[in-house]
Amino acid sequence: MRAAFPSLFVLPSPAALGRWLAMAILASLLSACGYNDFQSKDEAVKAAWGEVVNQYQRRADLIPNLVATVKGYASHERETLEAVTKARAQATSIQVTPETLNDPEAFARFQQAQGQLTSALSRLLAISENYPQLKADAAFRDLQSQLEGTENRITVARQRYIAAVQEYNVLARSFPTNLTAKVFGYPVKPSFTVENEKAISAPPAVKF
Repeated sequence: MRAAFPSLFVLPSPAALGRWLAMAILASLLSACGYNDFQSKDEAVKAAWGEVVNQYQRRADLIPNLVATVKGYASHERETLEAVTKARAQATSIQVTPETLNDPEAFARFQQAQGQLTSALSRLLAISENYPQLKADAAFRDLQSQLEGTENRITVARQRYIAAVQEYNVLARSFPTNLTAKVFGYPVKPSFTVENEKAISAPPAVKF
């Protein structure tokens, strides 16, 4: 009597086959309508934005020591020193999250605050030209060097963010992927505007 062996291949039930087919069709449709592209470009924008925020925070971290050093040689420049301190406090008080990218008003507040801080820093560095002893101070020169490097990294980070947003927004505005954007909640993202571009993109002049 021959032993009965179980079949090596078990055909799926019609219901299971239907589910697999539906999933395959859905995956194909999502790919065709740009859903996968939205996911990858959205992540690219978030990564670029994170680097922008990190570099601005690094600049903010340098400011207290810079202000303290300048105050040691130019304490009577009180108005300029207070302006920098106030601008830094305003910039760092703004809560920045990935959701900021979906809120044009919050993004504009962040951009404006950073622009004001850039302007205040420019004025602070300008007055250092009037104080030879301050310019010769090793700590001040080191802070200037760090600030210059940070400003350059801010510029690069912003350029990368602008490029990433441009690619994403083209997808969000173009047909038929704009329909996918509406269905799955991928709104057009804000970028740095022309109005404040000059103030924000031009780093404070750092002279030695």
